Amino acid sequence: MRKPTTKWHAVTVVLHDTSCAAAALCRNTRFLASEAPFLPLRTCPHPEKCRCTYRHYEDRRSGARRTEDVSKALSSSKPTSNRRKSPGRRARDGGR
Repeated sequence: MRKPTTKWHAVTVVLHDTSCAAAALCRNTRFLASEAPFLPLRTCPHPEKCRCTYRHYEDRRSGARRTEDVSKALSSSKPTSNRRKSPGRRARDGGR
């Protein structure tokens, strides 16, 4: 087993054509490496033939980590425009 390179080192279970239903339930779940189930899984009906393996990741999270990261990515693709319905209230803003 590889030594984790980060605190958030994670793994997923990689299935093969002979993988059992228990392994299929883990398919798209990222586990912290220290909390990952041992392979073969306890409920595997054919542990002597199990070919399941781990895929390693630097981080348990996938995609954008925070809502603000997502909103920044979305707003950068939108054209910026002044959405105010009236001018400002200061004289230099063209207001009263």
